Amino acid sequence: MIDDTITAIATAPGEAGISIIRISGSNAINILDSIFRSKKGISIKEFPQRKMVYGHIFDREKDKVLDEVLVVYMKTPYTYTKEDVVEINCHGGIVPTRNILELILRSGARMADPGEFTKRAFLNGRIDLAQAEAVMDLISAKTDKGFDVALNQLEGTLSKKVKEVRGAIIETLAHIHVSIDYTEEDIQEITYPELLSNSEAIKENLEGLLKTSETGKIIREGLNTVIIGKPNVGKSSLLNALLRESRAIVTDIPGTTRDVIEENLSVKGIPLKIVDTAGIRETEDIVEKIGVERSKEFFNKADLIILVLDASEELTKEDKEILELIEKRKAIIILNKTDLPIKIGEDELQELLKEKKIIRSSITQEKGLTEIEDEIVKMVYGGQVKSASSYFVTNVRHKASLENALRSINEGIDAIKQNLPFDLLEVDIKDCYDALGEITGDTVDDNIIDKIFANFCLGK
Repeated sequence: MIDDTITAIATAPGEAGISIIRISGSNAINILDSIFRSKKGISIKEFPQRKMVYGHIFDREKDKVLDEVLVVYMKTPYTYTKEDVVEINCHGGIVPTRNILELILRSGARMADPGEFTKRAFLNGRIDLAQAEAVMDLISAKTDKGFDVALNQLEGTLSKKVKEVRGAIIETLAHIHVSIDYTEEDIQEITYPELLSNSEAIKENLEGLLKTSETGKIIREGLNTVIIGKPNVGKSSLLNALLRESRAIVTDIPGTTRDVIEENLSVKGIPLKIVDTAGIRETEDIVEKIGVERSKEFFNKADLIILVLDASEELTKEDKEILELIEKRKAIIILNKTDLPIKIGEDELQELLKEKKIIRSSITQEKGLTEIEDEIVKMVYGGQVKSASSYFVTNVRHKASLENALRSINEGIDAIKQNLPFDLLEVDIKDCYDALGEITGDTVDDNIIDKIFANFCLGK
């Protein structure tokens, strides 16, 4: 039972139209009643809940009005935290917000820890742990798609799927218990073939969830993308075209980009952390050489490589060296400047690239950009999941729990195939059940819970 009352500023600090101060706990309404004076002089307890009430925050000790406000109170259990909750809408700005917060603290509340409102929602059973983590994903979403995925998770789509799998596991465990504990009763025992079928169905569900994790991580954190190529092939023009603005300097002089340029953008709902690199070539220029080395560092960390080649020139030694670098990497090849006479050997290029996609473009004439964006989307979703999927595994912690669950069910399947005793099978299947419980918070350690909510912003 949580019996203290917490408070925090729920809006961003600084000058704004309003600031919102949130109070939650058993003493929230009493605190508000002690510091608030309605315009009509009626106690806040006499006003209907969930309706804005106009009045003033009054400091009795100083006999002073602190601000003109609108307040609303909501009674348990129909609130965000499932506790009594009060929200004070005061004028935005550091001074009024600080003064009201200090008065609330003097009146019996304590300052909330980061994420404590959402933590209370979890501890009080309003949401599970996966839904709680989705709250921060909503706040930090970089694209509409990222927001939609987080909102679906907050509404419980991922949790529902996990609970469905856990339900199948608990049903299997129940059959195993019956077979172990009631061997002398006239009860039909589950057979090894039935156990194998049930376990393989559980495995298939887990693998389906894990297939969404790579895409989910990209949707949540962004796809680290690097544009590479030798100088003057159109890398900066491509960056500007994707951004729809002139971010990078473009000239006919090779080596114009002498350092990396980093930008964030969205390609059809997919967040990209994209880097335009200095042209990779041998150079005696000290500054350009540093830029080339930095380009190689970003290349090594990238999730996706976009290699730009000049179609109006034959493949050079530098081009072939770069092609070797991307041989085993996820990459898109852009054959740029196709508005000029084509001199590059496309057959030779395709042989070097094997299965990699080649897109013909003329960035300066805005040709090929749609195909480039479509290919990025195709590579992200990889044919494994659809962009309209209602859930994705976006959280590294969730992915680790799924991997542990899959490992346990695989060990259980191996044991079933060896016809090992039921009590040994039960251990692996129970481990699978517990690993999935870490996602929703049913079996997670308190220290992990504290660590998760410590990453939340104050007031949420």
